[in-house]
Amino acid sequence: MASVLEDPVLLRYFKGHKDAVTCVAFSPNTKVIATSSLDRFLMIWNLRPNSKAFRFVGHMEGVTSVEFSQDGQLIASASQDRTARLWIPCIHGESTPLKGHTASVRSVNFSHDSQFLVTASNDRLIKVWSIYSQSVLFTLHQHTHWVRCAKYSPDGRIIVSCSEDKTVKVWDVRNKTCAYNIIDRDGFANYVDFNPDGTCIACAGSDHTVKIWDIRTNKLLQNHQVHRAAINYTAFHPSGKYLITASTDGTVKIIDLLGGRLLYTLHGHEGPVLSVAFAKGGETFASCGIDTKVLLWKTNFDVFEYKKVLKKHMQRIHIDEPPHLLDIYPRSPHRHDVTPQSVEINPSYDVTDMRTFDPTVIDISSSSSSSQISSAKASPPQAHRSMSQDVVNNKDSQQPPALPSATMSKRMSQMESKYLVHAEDEPVGISPVLSNALEHIVEQLDVLTLTISILEQRLTLTEDKLKECLENQEKILLSVGNENKQYQCW
Repeated sequence: MASVLEDPVLLRYFKGHKDAVTCVAFSPNTKVIATSSLDRFLMIWNLRPNSKAFRFVGHMEGVTSVEFSQDGQLIASASQDRTARLWIPCIHGESTPLKGHTASVRSVNFSHDSQFLVTASNDRLIKVWSIYSQSVLFTLHQHTHWVRCAKYSPDGRIIVSCSEDKTVKVWDVRNKTCAYNIIDRDGFANYVDFNPDGTCIACAGSDHTVKIWDIRTNKLLQNHQVHRAAINYTAFHPSGKYLITASTDGTVKIIDLLGGRLLYTLHGHEGPVLSVAFAKGGETFASCGIDTKVLLWKTNFDVFEYKKVLKKHMQRIHIDEPPHLLDIYPRSPHRHDVTPQSVEINPSYDVTDMRTFDPTVIDISSSSSSSQISSAKASPPQAHRSMSQDVVNNKDSQQPPALPSATMSKRMSQMESKYLVHAEDEPVGISPVLSNALEHIVEQLDVLTLTISILEQRLTLTEDKLKECLENQEKILLSVGNENKQYQCW
């Protein structure tokens, strides 16, 4: 394997937002990523080369968080307009607002079974919503300051939240009560997240540290002081062995949790980094920030052994023996120096050619006609998932959730039409006749673009089904061959 793949490598970047990109999320099939921005829009980026990007219009103010449901059927977003929204990721742009908070909504998070959504808000409240009824099931209200983030545990039995009141609360979902508090007197957590097995949480601190807590024992396991400014976001590698942090100091850092050490410092953003996310398989991750860019990185942490990686990079202070797996949760906290040694990676030096063409952006606003709403409710998945086959591509699809009534949808669309943005500015100083002709041509081109997009998605679905059939055929042939061998032995 080429040595260049040993370290994280910048694959490409995406540009299309007009303001800070606040959050990035991979779809479950890792074929697309969704981003939210203070420019009021969501965007969906196809990771295939030369693919179009889709801009979803609906929120009235900046969007602060975005996430795919675990089954890939929905996207949730949070906004400063005091609402969360549920989106069906298709070219029709169906969405429904979740209204209940009285201040900016800071985060959204689906339960693992995609049945519930938890939201955190500046109104100091945490609300749990039913996805299919789009209604509040219950509210958690013991925080005394803005709630920055709320997350479901992988098994759905616990919700953990962090607030500017300098507490992290662990909630029992069944009893709807706070089980216990984690109090941090040094600062408050901007973000909190569970590790893959749900036994620990990572807290991204305003005090420049990231802390790993064991929620079973309420004990601090590791305290990493690796940034020079507040940490805004963290993401666990699917293996649970690595943690990525995004900081206001403009860097992304990768921490080896087994060794309790900093491995990589990534430079690529111009300004604070606001969010990071791993793809489901862990082979790629994305970062975004105030510079309006979304960077896509490739890595292969699990391909190379821990000791070989350390041996290659002798610029670290010293090399420890690889820790035993039992040491993954050390008994005492790990405290680290403010200026630890790590491998510095700057894409401007490590990537030969970073020039990538910005994708064509297609604006999608919520459907305004009652016929579109009713068709979204009643039509089979293939009718409304033209674009979403590449967005979600789920084999075991469920019935999509109910959307707003026709009256609510019409009122919502009238409001959104004021904020609808276009990829190209309107021509200036052109006669009305020519302007009308150009507008007609643009409309026809949009229709052709959407048609081609639909064909692309259906072709992708056909390719996936063909691949699945070939794999099943190979399994059948192997099983038949094994049965023949057993028969011959008899």
